[in-house]
Amino acid sequence: MNGKKSKKAYENLDFMHSSDGRVIRLLAEYLEPKRRLRRQRVRDTIVFYGSARSLPLEIAEKKYSAVLVENRNDENDHAVMQAKKQLALARYYEDARELAKRLTEWSNSLKDGHRFLICSGGGPGMMEAANRGAREAGGKTLGFNISLPHEQFPNPYISPELSFEFHYFFMRKFWFMYLAKALVVFPGGFGTMDELFEVLTLVQTKKLQKEISVLIYGKKYWHDVIDFRKFVEWGTIHEEDFNLIHFADTVDEAYDYLTADMKHKFLDQRKFWYL
Repeated sequence: MNGKKSKKAYENLDFMHSSDGRVIRLLAEYLEPKRRLRRQRVRDTIVFYGSARSLPLEIAEKKYSAVLVENRNDENDHAVMQAKKQLALARYYEDARELAKRLTEWSNSLKDGHRFLICSGGGPGMMEAANRGAREAGGKTLGFNISLPHEQFPNPYISPELSFEFHYFFMRKFWFMYLAKALVVFPGGFGTMDELFEVLTLVQTKKLQKEISVLIYGKKYWHDVIDFRKFVEWGTIHEEDFNLIHFADTVDEAYDYLTADMKHKFLDQRKFWYL
């Protein structure tokens, strides 16, 4: 008999992309990154969260100037006010870039070979700033990108061998947290809020069984958007829960806190987290 062979199940793309193949896709988003990270000897990361909509300062300044001219220097014009907000976000972009650069230089200077790589969500904005700063310091840097309906492409500063593409948000979040020794949260929207509060919940409920530094950057933005103190005042969290967060408003302050805290938690005590 010369019947045509059927495809093997794992070579059948119709099956692999079906609801019945979901469990295999989930396993792939766990096992493929694990294999690559192990081969690249990535054990520890500093994760940066923040808005995908922020621009580099140079671009934001040009846009602001153009809008101002177009609207005859009317500071109260809606478009001008929006451009001014973009300018403020752009300053945070530059701070994220500088902080990532300095943390990478610090990490590269460690004598025992213990490395804290900068990791971001892989897209534009604050994510790009973090990867960019790390690359400017001569370090490798990770990007955990997510496929979205409005396509989000990986930024050009991610190390090619450490650029990942996820379909499932929860698998992406797992990899963010599995290796993270510190979390740096810059101004952002719903996605940033989602990621921040999930981490805080995991730490509060002891589901994250390791120490992690959580730093929120940009007091003006965060105090405008969320008054974290109100959680304590209303009794919905305890004082010790509020103390899980550290706030910073300058690169120097953030750098000093993170390096001291990680040194105490992971270098002096020789704590490691293996794949």
